[in-house]
Amino acid sequence: MASEIKKIGVLTSGGDSPGMNAAIRSVVRTCAYMKVDCVGIYRGYQGMIEGDFKPMDARSVNNIINKGGTILKSARCDDFRTPEGRKKAYEQLQAEGIDAFVVIGGDGSFTGAMMFNQEYHFPIIGIPGTIDNDIFGTSNTVGFDTAMNTVVEVIDKIRDTASSHNRLFFVEVMGRDVGHIALNVGVGAGAEEILIPEANRGLERLLESLKRSKKSGKSSSIVVVAEGDKIGKSVFELKEYVEEHLPIYDVRVSVLGHMQRGGAPSCYDRVLASRMGVKAVESLLEGQTNFMVGIQNNKIILTPISKAIKGHTKIDKELIRVSEIMTT
Repeated sequence: MASEIKKIGVLTSGGDSPGMNAAIRSVVRTCAYMKVDCVGIYRGYQGMIEGDFKPMDARSVNNIINKGGTILKSARCDDFRTPEGRKKAYEQLQAEGIDAFVVIGGDGSFTGAMMFNQEYHFPIIGIPGTIDNDIFGTSNTVGFDTAMNTVVEVIDKIRDTASSHNRLFFVEVMGRDVGHIALNVGVGAGAEEILIPEANRGLERLLESLKRSKKSGKSSSIVVVAEGDKIGKSVFELKEYVEEHLPIYDVRVSVLGHMQRGGAPSCYDRVLASRMGVKAVESLLEGQTNFMVGIQNNKIILTPISKAIKGHTKIDKELIRVSEIMTT
């Protein structure tokens, strides 16, 4: 154990995701197990700058593993982007006696932590918490599995009404830069077409696919659209295009939005968050810093935060192939 680390802070930053509370719980209880003090840092980096700290022990994280969101709250913080803001944060950590911290969030949160580490040589470890699954160095981020299950459940319900009224539904899911959610839930929910940023299939291909569906006797269709899909300016533009060129369809749009971030985390996300929290604390106590905890081939690993930020996740080409076969 690195004897100089006697108190570890934990914070959540950026967008919330299901499983963040499970990760907080794991960090706090691992600290208790290792007989290291733990401090909750509220409202992300904004709370760090303002000294919004609260000591946490094993009992303070009772009954949170099943809750969505984050008990530590989260906030965007422009001040932390400035040297003056980071200096103030460092002074607050020093005053509280915090020797290292674990940040649970996405690439923006990790970028801030990396800069802080470079300026003050302050030990930090990251845990990837985002529903988009867009962090390099891990096959799954905390919250991704829950978001997929939430979306599939909603699409199943939308299909009920689509079938009842012979309608075509465009269902927009989160994924500004990556299509991991859309691709997986599209296959899992049996969508007739899946539109993702990584595969610009064009409007004509979409029309041909919908024509084939109609000719095959399908009375309703579901098209899953990642919000970052490139073939239209928006999902509403796609609706208008299809209505203009295929007036036989009664088209509706459903934008799922932030409901994808809510709800109780799945068992997978609870277990993943627990494993990552243990690894994060153990890594700090072993003298590791500036790493992100990830999972690959069901093994918990460490990836330099610089690589996690700069690297790009790749869409599963095998799953794309499967989707093309399933939508035939």
